[in-house]
Amino acid sequence: MTSTGSAGPTLARAPALPSLLAAAHGGPALAVTVVAALLGVAADLPPPTLALVTAAVLAGQLTIGWGNDLVDARRDHDVGRRDKPLATGALSRSLVVGCLVGAAAVCVVLSAALGGRSAAVHLGLVVAMGHAYNLGLKATAWSWFPYAVAFGSLPAVVSLAGGRWPGWWLLATGALLGVGAHLLNALPDLADDVRTGVRGLPHRLGATASRVLAAGLLATASVLAVVGPGGEPPLWAWPVLALVAALATAAVLGRGRLPFQAAMAIALVDVVLLVAR
Repeated sequence: MTSTGSAGPTLARAPALPSLLAAAHGGPALAVTVVAALLGVAADLPPPTLALVTAAVLAGQLTIGWGNDLVDARRDHDVGRRDKPLATGALSRSLVVGCLVGAAAVCVVLSAALGGRSAAVHLGLVVAMGHAYNLGLKATAWSWFPYAVAFGSLPAVVSLAGGRWPGWWLLATGALLGVGAHLLNALPDLADDVRTGVRGLPHRLGATASRVLAAGLLATASVLAVVGPGGEPPLWAWPVLALVAALATAAVLGRGRLPFQAAMAIALVDVVLLVAR
């Protein structure tokens, strides 16, 4: 390994696919795609439509992930992020730009195949909000807004592909889940972000307040997912809500890694409730 002045470290090129997946934030991209697919299954979408929705959402999420690392490459280099292939030189910028353009084209074509309303919501709200976050909103007090809009709109992308609007409670639950996820996602990088001028909502609130707020939002999303559809909630919902209450208490009062892990567990429960209800 060698270093070449201000251009940053020059490394032997890592295998392209693993590096590309890392630069695309493969884990979160896959998680959002799986949620969309599960919502499609719950909505009884025909298999071809389900496949289109899943592929369109994946393509859109890949553009957001690659766009994020392209915008943040210098910042990631300055704080020594060794897990960022663009920042370390393990991945060429031109390759990532090419992949982003290709994924964007695929995303537009697949979204259009879902119909005008679903495409408009996916491209205009979910994908556009992801890039708006990358291009500047992440450093402002409005950093939560793209997450609220994008996650809140995702159920509509799926439902409109099947020809109907989702219930309001589904959109609200998604929005709460999105803001909670944003607060939790920012926690590990708060110090590095502040060093490079990023001061989103979590940075302004601080780690403790962000964690407590995230737990509250996610717990509220759990309640809404249970009672929102109307009618008598299933019996299994009450033990789930009791579990959420216990996890929320741990998120607020726990020590060490427990609060973060408890809040993440609530987010997972919310995803299950969102699909099950």
